Amino acid sequence: MPPPQTIAIIAAGAMGSAVAQRLINAGATRERARDAGMRDVPFPELTTRKDYLTTYNAAPVEARAESPIYVDCNAVSPETVKGIASLFADSDVRFIDACIIGWPPKDNYNPTFYAAAGRGDGAPLSKFAELRSNIGDASALKMSYAGIVKGLTGLFTTMILSAHAASPATADALLLELRHSQPALLDRLIRAIPDMLPKAYRWVDEMREISGFVGGPLGGIHEGMANLYERMVQSIAENGDDKRILEAFVEAARRETSE
Repeated sequence: MPPPQTIAIIAAGAMGSAVAQRLINAGATRERARDAGMRDVPFPELTTRKDYLTTYNAAPVEARAESPIYVDCNAVSPETVKGIASLFADSDVRFIDACIIGWPPKDNYNPTFYAAAGRGDGAPLSKFAELRSNIGDASALKMSYAGIVKGLTGLFTTMILSAHAASPATADALLLELRHSQPALLDRLIRAIPDMLPKAYRWVDEMREISGFVGGPLGGIHEGMANLYERMVQSIAENGDDKRILEAFVEAARRETSE
C-alpha cells in the first residue's frame, strides 16, 4: 500500500468543502472548513507539507508523484489557466489543469473531474475522467459546458424579464406557450432560475472568462450574460423587481406543471 497522501484545498467554498468532507469521510469560511474536518494552514507552508494543492475545489485522487501537485479546478479560460501554469514553470511543483462538471457531492452523488496534465497523455489520476491532451483543454471543456448550461439559464432570465417588460400578459402567455410546446425547457427553467439566484455573483466573472474563450464578435454573447448576472446581483441585494418577477414566474410555472 502506498503511504497516505495529503490534499490542501485553497479557498474552500461550497464545492471545495463538500469534496473535502467526502475525502475525509469515504468555505469560504473557517467555520465551514472546520465543519468539513479541514485544518487551516498558512499558504507559504503548503508546498512543503502537502502532496497535492488544489484551488477552489479538490479532486479525490490517488497520489503517484514525489513532488507536490497543484490541481487548478477554477472555471477559467484556457489562456488564464496557462498563465497560472507558467507560475510553476521553474519549480518542482507539477501543474494539472482540471475542471469540475456538476454540483457539490452529496449522498450518493459525485461531480465529474476532468484533468489535463500537459504531456499529451492525460493525468495519471485514477479517480479523474482523463483528458489525454494538454494544459488548457480541461478548462476549455468547462468553458464550453458552462457556456451552454449557464448561458441557457441567462437566456431564460433575459426573455422572461423582457416579456414582462412588454406586459405581464406577455409573460403569462410565454409561460403557457412553454408549457404547451416546450415542457422540457419549462421544467429546466423551474430548476435553473432558483439555482442561479444565490450564485449570480459568481457567474459574472465566469461569463467573462467564457467570453474571452469564445473570442471575436461571438464573445459578446457571454459578455452580455455577464452584464445580465451583474444586474441580477444588484436586484438580489435590493430584493428588486427583477428578482421578484423571476420568482413569480417560476412559482406560476410550478403551479402550471403540477396541475
